[in-house]
Amino acid sequence: MVPSPKGFRFAAAKAGFKHEGRYDLGLILAERPASAGGVFTTNLFKAAPVQQCIETLCTLRESRALLVNSGQANACTGDEGRVNCRLTLEMAAELAGCELVEVLPASTGVIGQHLKLDKWRAALPRLKESLGEVGPVEVAKAIMTTDSFPKLAWRSLSVNGQEVRILGLAKGAGMICPNMATMLGFVLTDARVEPEAWRRMVSRAADRSFNRVTVDGDTSTNDCLIGLAGGASGVSLDENDEAFMDALEDVCQSLAYMIVEDAEGGTKVMRVTVVGAGDNSQAEWAARAVGNSPLVKTALFGRDANWGRIVAALGRSGAQFDPDRVSVAIGGITIFDRGRPMDGDLDAVLAPLMRKQDVHINVSLGDGPGEYMLLASDLTHEYVSINADYRT
Repeated sequence: MVPSPKGFRFAAAKAGFKHEGRYDLGLILAERPASAGGVFTTNLFKAAPVQQCIETLCTLRESRALLVNSGQANACTGDEGRVNCRLTLEMAAELAGCELVEVLPASTGVIGQHLKLDKWRAALPRLKESLGEVGPVEVAKAIMTTDSFPKLAWRSLSVNGQEVRILGLAKGAGMICPNMATMLGFVLTDARVEPEAWRRMVSRAADRSFNRVTVDGDTSTNDCLIGLAGGASGVSLDENDEAFMDALEDVCQSLAYMIVEDAEGGTKVMRVTVVGAGDNSQAEWAARAVGNSPLVKTALFGRDANWGRIVAALGRSGAQFDPDRVSVAIGGITIFDRGRPMDGDLDAVLAPLMRKQDVHINVSLGDGPGEYMLLASDLTHEYVSINADYRT
């Protein structure tokens, strides 16, 4: 059983938005107004629910509920999409016994499809009946699209003898190269945190987790990470509480790993660590060039320790460095040092490392202070099949 933070209830229903007989509509309800914060996609084509959340959080500091659905992204749907989004919030607010503006929406699915309001109306009674009767697992299932498993992570800590819980839910397997968060992600805590501090904490946790993953280099129209801090534990915390911040980041990092682990068609998780760059931004450019390279990703799938593809990606990354000072290691074994390949046949030594699910690639660009770590998936035949047939 997933240990939920105090003060939250969950609801889920099978509305048949895209597939019959599976959860695709969920609600998370806080018993009382909770500090709310979120980070959202930087894609200029922001989906209607993203636009709604941004507008709401610009004026309000607290929320009561999260309304989530899969099957319809409600992205690139114009004014009608915004109107339909608000109509669903009216339905949820009536169910939850709160104001429309206290409900934050999130949607995922095919871009361009409008919400099927007739199915929403039909599903709302079932959603209401399930409130408090289901748990976070069912809500995590309700946001799955091509995901192969529901993604949840939780931590608890003791503060002056009182327990504080943190729970995270996420979805994502494709169209993953976040520049803010992930496809859909939610973090809940029963700690009491002031709204402004909570927003900074959610943003920092996203930067250190979801913002450091890539599957295919595509940033979605619907990406969001939304956090609610309800305070039901009675424990007040802030961003200076290192143990709490570490636990929050740990939850988000666990979810971020699951997203790459569950990448569409993926078989590997590549951990690219870059050090010695001129600054952190240049280290990030280098890491992302490697993690997003189709040639590096396909080599990873083929279990080929092709260092040439790695250094070529570094060279076009935009990071400034001296090529004669670059070193690359896979699984702790240096294969390229000071701008030259190592002597000897390393393929036999690296073969067992390349068969593992987790493959570590360590890069040193010199002796600068910049560093960055990125998680990336491989690129497989199955990825192409899934996305070639996504709408059919």
